Amino acid sequence: METTFLAQHFVPLMFAGLFVLLLTGFPVAFGLAATGLAFGFIGMEAGLFPANLFQALPSRIFGIMQNDTLLAIPFFTFMGIILERSGMAEDLLETVGQVFGPLRGGLAIAVILVGALLAATTGVVAAAVISMGLISLPIMLRYGYSRVIATGTITASGTLAQAIPPSLVLIVLADQLGRSVGDMYSGALLPGLLLVGLYILFIVVVAFVKPAMVPPLPPEARIYKEANGSSGHRSLLVLVVLCAVAGFAWSRVHNAVLTPLLQRPLPAPGDEIVILSMTLASLLGLSLAIINRVTRMGLLSRLAEQVTFVLMPPLILIFLVLGTIFLGVATPTEGGAMGALGALILALGKRRINMPLLKQALENTAKLASFVLFILIGSTVFSFTFNAADGHIWVEHLFDGIPGGAWGFLIVVNILVFILGCFIDFFEIAFIIIPLLAPVAEKILPGLVPGMTADDAMIWFGVIIAMNLQTSFLTPPFGFALFYLRSVAAKFDYKDRVTGATIPAVTTSEIYKGSIAFIILQLIMVAAIMIFPNLVTGGIEKVELLNKDQIMEQLQIPKTDEEVKQEEAEAKASSTGEEAKPAEGKEDDPMKAMMEAAEKDQKK
Repeated sequence: METTFLAQHFVPLMFAGLFVLLLTGFPVAFGLAATGLAFGFIGMEAGLFPANLFQALPSRIFGIMQNDTLLAIPFFTFMGIILERSGMAEDLLETVGQVFGPLRGGLAIAVILVGALLAATTGVVAAAVISMGLISLPIMLRYGYSRVIATGTITASGTLAQAIPPSLVLIVLADQLGRSVGDMYSGALLPGLLLVGLYILFIVVVAFVKPAMVPPLPPEARIYKEANGSSGHRSLLVLVVLCAVAGFAWSRVHNAVLTPLLQRPLPAPGDEIVILSMTLASLLGLSLAIINRVTRMGLLSRLAEQVTFVLMPPLILIFLVLGTIFLGVATPTEGGAMGALGALILALGKRRINMPLLKQALENTAKLASFVLFILIGSTVFSFTFNAADGHIWVEHLFDGIPGGAWGFLIVVNILVFILGCFIDFFEIAFIIIPLLAPVAEKILPGLVPGMTADDAMIWFGVIIAMNLQTSFLTPPFGFALFYLRSVAAKFDYKDRVTGATIPAVTTSEIYKGSIAFIILQLIMVAAIMIFPNLVTGGIEKVELLNKDQIMEQLQIPKTDEEVKQEEAEAKASSTGEEAKPAEGKEDDPMKAMMEAAEKDQKK
């Protein structure tokens, strides 16, 4: 009787055991492994599993250790830490703040843009939020920004590191869903940029509706003025237009130049064209600024030069890393290694790297990589026992009765992930929940949108989850971005060093209130991706199906004499209207099955 009860309720009991263990404060990685091992042994003792259940487990764990894709995590983490510790965030915030500061809401827009740049370089939420909280929050409070807008902008901009490539969560999701990291990056690029645009649009609306909440920088706070008193924005605008024209010109000839060079049968995808066009535009701007400074021609204003020297090097690094991945020249792991090397070169060029900083970066990278690896190993042990108990079938049956079919599944999954994000870390959600949902998603999602392949559906599903996981950093009570800002925001009233005025302390309730509007914006973006899958799948490179002749040509297999005679006979018969006879003594073609399959695919 007890064995029957255990067999019928094994999977729910396993989840309950994990939940109880996590509530005790036991580390997640070890809690997952302990639950998987304990219930595996219970199942073996009860006769539910064979005695040799765990014999395949060592090979699974060694498979994780040998997974080259996961090497991208320490590379991108190291790249981000080096750039952040070398003062890049401070330079970007100061410079971009000077560009947009004269506008209402300009400082908030600068924080959003810098947050997007830090997301594409550091990929670490903590680094982005803490940097912007230390630098931007005092300035925004000094000049009268609404505390809710200021805190919300900083925390939300920091979370962009989860949505914009090269994001760590995208690497993890690609691994858990069994899909290409490059495709996941391509799929997430446009939604990530649209989310940045949505943030900026919100600030613009606030500037029009409640201008007092987002005042401009006063004239005395603008430090890059010309000798004649002008701001230098006109020179910057001319430089931007010139670079934009150069980038647009390249986008028109990109396919004509690179497609024959790389010997590709298909034209380049849109994300590749955009990335390389922006790379060339950035290189042109940097080259013009260097020439202007060396020759002292004075063609660029101080502001234009400062923006170019501060903004272009990290932009070029981002575009080169993503561009080589999208081109297929480098894998994400190789792109991460190149990014780490590029970050070291930039830090050396600015003379902002030393042995203590390098040691600290290596230590933090090792800690994060070990953290991810241990959680992955623990979740593998848990899922090993879970799958042995047919847990994936149990999960699938949970969604059988959901109204709305596949759409109902997507909505319920997003609600589940959103609620879990209020309490647990995104890594834990990715390693515990996603492997349970992936088989169900792969089964029911491809038929949801006409023409969507299984790979497209899983990339779409992964980007939706990544965008949803981004909200976990903002949702109380355990939104990590809220805690990061709380740790650096003023806890007591203080006297501002510039104006001498007393600035009241930033309260925790103000930080929580500031996140609400941006959580809504993120959920709007999740809904937009669900309603318009082409936002994701439109950036994924499509694979062309080859016909029989193309397969023969690529394999360079010459036709046999019998095949030549048969084709001549068929041509002669078609001209006379007779039926061609098969060649006598013709042997079976070893390529027949493959070519017939190719022809069927081509007809479809």
